[in-house]
Amino acid sequence: MTLKDKNVVVTGANRGIGQALVEEALRRGAKRVYAGTRQSLAHLDGRVTPLILDVIDAAQIKAAVASVESLDILINNAGLALYDDLRDRAALERHLAVNLFGMYDVTQAFLPLLARSRGAIVNNASMMAFAPLPITPAYAISKAAAFNMTQSLRALLAGQGVRVHAVLTGPTDTDMTRGFDIPKAAPASVARAICDGVEKGDEDIFPDPLSESLVEWWRGGVAKALEHQYAALVGAGPVQSAA
Repeated sequence: MTLKDKNVVVTGANRGIGQALVEEALRRGAKRVYAGTRQSLAHLDGRVTPLILDVIDAAQIKAAVASVESLDILINNAGLALYDDLRDRAALERHLAVNLFGMYDVTQAFLPLLARSRGAIVNNASMMAFAPLPITPAYAISKAAAFNMTQSLRALLAGQGVRVHAVLTGPTDTDMTRGFDIPKAAPASVARAICDGVEKGDEDIFPDPLSESLVEWWRGGVAKALEHQYAALVGAGPVQSAA
């Protein structure tokens, strides 16, 4: 799959990686880019259609789907990241609402269009799906859940011809990482690597120098092999217990 002449939806498109993904899709010749944001968005390129889309607002999701005639690629990029120490259940619930259930609801809403085009879903997770940063544990928990959901969708939707990609992003120079005095990748380079991964058909995309260091460990590891082994059970029917 290439992005050329494709219709693309990007959530969280007003800044950071989302904004960079809109620009990268345009650079690669996308036919239409639907930029989902919580506030109004103006763009000089006529191929960009703004969508008011808060991923935790069911009415806005429904309205967004109704305004998209056809869709080839859905990029679930919208996310929430706050500092916490797991003492406040409400903080965990906020992260799950956006990073897990928001991604789930948007995906399910757009799925009929993607099944029709035999398109692709791209879920921006995080390296923290593998190991948490202890100062943002609620964020890490939500991203681990989102990654697991992505793996499940990959197996469940394969029969419909819908590809599902996970993006395991490392530290990127966005508002979310403000205050972290660590090396960070530029959003434009991350967006470019994400689009490269989609076009190459990579199931799991490692779009920056730090996450890229995990590629060999993950792709050749036991966990990935187990994912493929479990995925092969889809369509085989329920396992019968012994009498």
